[in-house]
Amino acid sequence: MKERNHTFDFLCGICIIRMILLHIITFCGHKDDDWWTEVMAWSFFFMCFFFFKAGYFNKTVSGDTGAYIKDKAKRLLIPYVSWGLIGWVVYAFYLPFEIKRYHHPIEPMEWSHLWKTSAVWGNEPMWFLFSFFASYVLVHFIKKIHIVKPISVFQTVVVLACPLLSYWMWKLDNPLPMSLSNVFMGVFFFNMGRTWRWLIERMGRNFTLVVSSVLIAAFIVLNIVWNGEYIMHSNRFNGNELAAFVNTIIILLGLSGFLLKWPLPRVPGINYIGQHSMVFFVAHYPILQFYRFTHIVFGHSIYGHWDDIIVLLFFVFAICTWLVPYVEKVPWLSGRWK
Repeated sequence: MKERNHTFDFLCGICIIRMILLHIITFCGHKDDDWWTEVMAWSFFFMCFFFFKAGYFNKTVSGDTGAYIKDKAKRLLIPYVSWGLIGWVVYAFYLPFEIKRYHHPIEPMEWSHLWKTSAVWGNEPMWFLFSFFASYVLVHFIKKIHIVKPISVFQTVVVLACPLLSYWMWKLDNPLPMSLSNVFMGVFFFNMGRTWRWLIERMGRNFTLVVSSVLIAAFIVLNIVWNGEYIMHSNRFNGNELAAFVNTIIILLGLSGFLLKWPLPRVPGINYIGQHSMVFFVAHYPILQFYRFTHIVFGHSIYGHWDDIIVLLFFVFAICTWLVPYVEKVPWLSGRWK
């Protein structure tokens, strides 16, 4: 049996840990602290990584359209709805207590929030599953284009045009509903992952290490002197727009290429989170909301409290770890269908 390469498990685990940290730190009121702003400036590309990873491991996006969409809907849309409802139940449970104590909901509620962002009150990160599903579907239909010959050339042109479409959507204030303006970048990164796998299989270990090292060094320099960040969930370009695009590409290619060809040993905690990333992703936010609202109902705000950050880190990761074997047995929660 071929030995497992732990690179993507490790990178995925790091991305999940950073995402959960972001939400904990935001809830506790330290999102704008200088040290955390610096962390975000050097890890802005993490959500793009999941689209890149999906493309890298994808075997095909062809086949019967109906069967393809049904499969992706089972794996992504059903968990999107299920965990969205779970988050909403947690959120709604506390509403009467909030209103009784504060005479209004703590956060303003608008029904337009769902159809504008695809995020759900009580489980905001669910936007990702919807955008992920839409990206898979769009990739599939691009693959089926038969308008111009040769097909592969025209498909490549369409894929390369996706970042321009994403940028255009951003300039138009992201008019597409359900946060779908970010799907074009998702399609681009997905195809970039597929292309990168094809390339490094032909470049060889040593040449890939050299190229990847140069790309990582270029990212470090450029992110200092030519800063730009692409924010996936809101399809937003911060700083220099071209720098945001270029810097995201070079770090995804460089970091993955280097670690793939310089195989990592399995790092138990981080790789475990990466292997079971779906559970940590879908479950952490309702757990955070439960902790946050329980404290608020009893008159204790976690805002500005470092002790709550420490408690939440143990609380969230411990419960998510405990949930892994149970959630993964339930297809409509985990997306793992036989």
